[in-house]
Amino acid sequence: MSRVDLHVHSTASDGRLTPAEVIREAAERGLSYIALADHDSVDGIAAAKAAAESLPQLKVIPGIEISTDIPQGEVHILGYFIDYTDPELLANLDRFKNSRLRRAKEMVAKLDGLGVHIDWQRVQEIAGSGTIGRPHIAQAMMEKGYAASFKEVFDEYLGHGRPAYVEREKMLPAEAVAIIVKAHGLAVLAHPLTVNEPEAMISELKPAGLAGIEAYYNGYTTEEVDQLVELAQRHNLIATGGSDYHGIEPDNETAIGGADVPLEAAERLIALAKESPKP
Repeated sequence: MSRVDLHVHSTASDGRLTPAEVIREAAERGLSYIALADHDSVDGIAAAKAAAESLPQLKVIPGIEISTDIPQGEVHILGYFIDYTDPELLANLDRFKNSRLRRAKEMVAKLDGLGVHIDWQRVQEIAGSGTIGRPHIAQAMMEKGYAASFKEVFDEYLGHGRPAYVEREKMLPAEAVAIIVKAHGLAVLAHPLTVNEPEAMISELKPAGLAGIEAYYNGYTTEEVDQLVELAQRHNLIATGGSDYHGIEPDNETAIGGADVPLEAAERLIALAKESPKP
């Protein structure tokens, strides 16, 4: 069990645990550093930091995971140590939230046309106060027996290019990096092996302010991790990592702290954040 997890989701986006529950779970597992990195949302950060006030052994790093688009699919950019009260950041996230809502409604309508009938109100109930995303639609589909797993839902219906997929408001990876940097954060390329040409993407994002890549990640082999660490070193980037825990399918997920992330990853991020200019 690692003492570091820099990629965890909560009910502020598409996770099962509330921010406070994430912090309690991390503390019970003996973590020293955790980053709440919800999809296109900072709504859970204040609650997570409040929950950690009585846990001096656990440091909460404010984070976010921004979804962006390239012709081949999606690229996700993590942001750490962001000013989650920054007005420009919040305005951008509000725009994304509205785009996600429109997109989700259109996907439910497309599913209906395919004979997959789920109730929009139920999708909203599953999402709760979080931003509605595809996992909430997938859960509603599974409840009604249309699929047995999230993988099946995405492979058959909601994945990029599948029949119920709907595009959302477009954003390029470099734009997300710029948003994070403007919010005084450190930008990191999430799960790089989902990108067709990770080194080309790194070369594109480094001038925009990319600070790291996620090398120690849920499901990556030792060989893949070693290759990504070497790639990070070659480009003078920090090799970070995390579980990408959502808690929706606990039996098929890496637990909080379950990715083998070295303590050095968090310490290097903290050191770089201290060096970065603040307003």
